Amino acid sequence: MIMDTILAKCPLPDPIYRIGIRNLLKQRLKDETQRYKQLGIKDYANTLKSQEIAIMTQDANDQHYEVPVSFYNYVMGDHKKYSSCYFDSEKDTLSQAEARMLTLTCQRAQLEDGQDILELGCGWGSLSLYMAKTYPKARITAVSNSHSQKVFIDQEAENQGINNLKVITENIANLRLTDTFDRIVSVEMLEHVRNYDALFSRIASWLKKDGSLFVHIFGHHRFAYPFEDESSQSWMARHFFSGGQMPSQSLLSCFNHHLKIQEEWVVSGTHYAKTCREWLKNMDKNKAKIIPIFKETYQDNYKKFWVYWRLFFMACEELFAYNNGHEWQVYHYRFQHTQ
Repeated sequence: MIMDTILAKCPLPDPIYRIGIRNLLKQRLKDETQRYKQLGIKDYANTLKSQEIAIMTQDANDQHYEVPVSFYNYVMGDHKKYSSCYFDSEKDTLSQAEARMLTLTCQRAQLEDGQDILELGCGWGSLSLYMAKTYPKARITAVSNSHSQKVFIDQEAENQGINNLKVITENIANLRLTDTFDRIVSVEMLEHVRNYDALFSRIASWLKKDGSLFVHIFGHHRFAYPFEDESSQSWMARHFFSGGQMPSQSLLSCFNHHLKIQEEWVVSGTHYAKTCREWLKNMDKNKAKIIPIFKETYQDNYKKFWVYWRLFFMACEELFAYNNGHEWQVYHYRFQHTQ
């Protein structure tokens, strides 16, 4: 793609990138406004019901986790939370903001010691390890699509003396479980799902009668749309979100046959914007340490992917900062059985 070639060979100053990103976001809102005159949120939801639970899962996995955990050690905070954090004040460090969101997640999910808890899409284990330490009598099962993540989490659990955490490596579309759980939690995994109706049917079967599902997703307050590689401007879809989608705030409420929303919360996009800004700052600060990692991972393309990762964090920051955090935000939901 022409855009890829330009980005790789002719890096521009950050302010120029940011202007371009904001212009693309402005155009996205115009395009979605026009599209929604023809296709509303319920119509969009109906198109998802005929799709597979998830598509292009291996591509999406490779895009984020082809690079080893050592990269994330230099970019993320102490908890290695690869999702939105919560900044209570401007003085909060990234690690403090990670801990605040982890605590908030556990509170809103109504977690308690002694429960059977399932996490879907555990990443590098930030929430799973936090839950296991906070609720030592709980039995935690975590699911990741990445074997390298399982290896890392298992090692961290051993190092921290944690013995109530089990990690399963499986694609969410192929996951089959016979156990049932008091609580199921999912943090920024459902953006990589297409058919929520089919997935919620399975989740309901894994949930005890009086259990609940907690979901943390990012989305737009009005529009839902897929990430599709359909033009030279589809850079994000091509390199970081293959098969994913941008949910809207109301999208999950369209899939209430098996589970229904009991309570929901809105987290301003400014928190995610600050998170991404901290990731970018850490990446730049640790460039001398990260470049050797990229050379080993991407070989001759390491310079290109240095630009790509910086631009990814920058684009996400601008997205969530747009309109003072009121356009693209983070949404929390707690679901219970419909019947």
